[in-house]
Amino acid sequence: MSGDAPMVGGSPLSGDAPLPGGSPVSGDASVSGHAPAGTTSGTTPRATAREAIALLTGGAGFTEHRPPSPRTLPLDGPLGWAGYGAARARAAERTGEDESVVYGTGVVGDRECVLLAFEFGFLGGSLGLLTGDRLEAAYDLALTRRLPLVALVATGGSRMQEGMVALTQLQRVAAASTRLRAAGLPQIAVVRDPTTGGGWATVGAGADVVLALPGAQIGFAGSRVRPPDADPYAYGAEGQSAAGQVDAVVPGPELPRTVGLWLRALGAGEEGAGPVGGPAAAPLPRAQAPSSAGLPGSGREAVERAPARGLPGRFGGRPHLTGRGRRRGRGGLRGGGRSAGPEVAGLRPVRRPRPAAVTAAPPDGGSGPTGRSSGRPPAPPGPAAAAGAGRRWHPSPPAAA
Repeated sequence: MSGDAPMVGGSPLSGDAPLPGGSPVSGDASVSGHAPAGTTSGTTPRATAREAIALLTGGAGFTEHRPPSPRTLPLDGPLGWAGYGAARARAAERTGEDESVVYGTGVVGDRECVLLAFEFGFLGGSLGLLTGDRLEAAYDLALTRRLPLVALVATGGSRMQEGMVALTQLQRVAAASTRLRAAGLPQIAVVRDPTTGGGWATVGAGADVVLALPGAQIGFAGSRVRPPDADPYAYGAEGQSAAGQVDAVVPGPELPRTVGLWLRALGAGEEGAGPVGGPAAAPLPRAQAPSSAGLPGSGREAVERAPARGLPGRFGGRPHLTGRGRRRGRGGLRGGGRSAGPEVAGLRPVRRPRPAAVTAAPPDGGSGPTGRSSGRPPAPPGPAAAAGAGRRWHPSPPAAA
């Protein structure tokens, strides 16, 4: 994990260790935009997911779990992305894993917990449909057994070969994290190098306590999509700590003790932990409260319900809509045509006058060819009128006082 971490199985824990057979890990780091999968941004190898877990659990061991209802993907994934199946096969061969996340139960210090770790060597630790299955199962396991969750994160974000299917996994993870927090069970994230994209936004930044390894790249934007003049310090563990996004930067050898102290301080992994013997359960967010049971479950469902709420189906009439707290005409949902129907979901119709016909620019410069009014009545004809003699123009009516 960090460059000065102890050796596990003869390989430095600062990265994905050399693979069986001595071949380096490289390529197929989907959407990560970072160094080859087996190295950090420098030349130090990265810890594998299992090495990262072993660093925390030591001799206490780790019991791996699998999703209760495993499923398989079509050869080239849900979108039929050409070559995706072959890329997955290569990633599995060189890492020994069949997905980018490993999870199960173990003991850190003297506290039992659920551990999940990202395998960056598998397509850049990216999140796809099967990754989402494992992450959600890990959170559900912690909820069922009333255990804290410790996430060892190293990911480039969503998996581009699965498109929107991959992006929806972030919603699943965020919902699972919310359920765990509502039950009063702590979540600790250990951010490894690199942690970017949706993986940082959900599993990383969404935890109660965020620890980072020295020098780890952290941020929503990966290195390939940052501004060319971006300050590297702002995207590193130390810079994120200074900005308050990371609670502490912890060297690899100190992680077992530090994570163990946090688990004890949070009363996690002991009998009676949780809402009964520990902190009270957090209130559910308003959007998930029982009173919101009538809310649509997806954006598609919201659009399909729109006709019943007064909007033409799929916004066919393209009404002008604006939020209540904003100035007239500057609202969010807007389109061409006239507004129709009553107020809907906190939005109100905005009616605009049709622009007057214009055949030439007015002499006062008020209403131009676009038909927009300056809000002033037309000026009396002046010397400039001679130049426009014979041309007709129709000013828009002056704005109401």
